[in-house]
Amino acid sequence: MIKLHAQPYDITANGFFFESAEEYTQKANSCRNDFGGPVEEFELQFIDGEDIDAALFRALDINQSNFEAFFEKAEDLDEFDKIKLIIATYECGYRFDLAEDDPEDLDIDIYEIDTLRELAEQFVDEGLFGEIPTHLQYYIDYEAIARDLAMDYCETNVAGRRLIFRAS
Repeated sequence: MIKLHAQPYDITANGFFFESAEEYTQKANSCRNDFGGPVEEFELQFIDGEDIDAALFRALDINQSNFEAFFEKAEDLDEFDKIKLIIATYECGYRFDLAEDDPEDLDIDIYEIDTLRELAEQFVDEGLFGEIPTHLQYYIDYEAIARDLAMDYCETNVAGRRLIFRAS
């Protein structure tokens, strides 16, 4: 379960924790500053939940206007779609509206692998460079292939997982 904190911009008011949009609405409506005035603006902070959800929260810049959609998407999306969203918005600068857009529309290739050299080895093994005779396999320069791949692919870390990606 995701737990957020609403920190008022009004320094004379106290914030509150919440785990749903309904709970936020109830507590926000009753939140008052030291002078009895209503508090309207809050900074939302991620407090507790899965690491992938914390990364998604940061990448999507969650605030008062989109936190309700965040709660829904965080529950509905699978881990791969969350990773795709994080990379697209945080690493590539894509704009993504949680209420309107679909992560399936993002064209990003993601490989859960540690280094570009390992990706080069995987591509050779999969036959991306054609059939390579056995007697020539020991002469392949994987470091050179990795340097070439670095022109199109980037490395990142999402929620403790090393990933290599390419955005089209």
